[in-house]
Amino acid sequence: MADKKKNAESPFPMYKGKPLVRCGDIIYYGSMKDRYVIRMEIKSKKKVKDLEVADRVGIQLMLTDQTVRNRKQIVKTSEKDGSYRAMDLADVWLNRALAEKH
Repeated sequence: MADKKKNAESPFPMYKGKPLVRCGDIIYYGSMKDRYVIRMEIKSKKKVKDLEVADRVGIQLMLTDQTVRNRKQIVKTSEKDGSYRAMDLADVWLNRALAEKH
């Protein structure tokens, strides 16, 4: 019940309790209020029946601290086949990063 209330208050779709924000082929996963966020870029797409789906997705674990230079904000990078594999890795990276004590 509490999870539904949280989702109703967010203007963004949620995945495992964290917001997903999409702008074109870029998807951000996580909250900019947290220390880290995931940036995913759809690098290529393929047709499956009448639907266009992500084929290659670049993933970056990034610091949200705006005082850090852009290139230094990127902590980890990878590339995966398909959005499901990308989201699985993104969720693991983000949860581990947010659990670290700083």
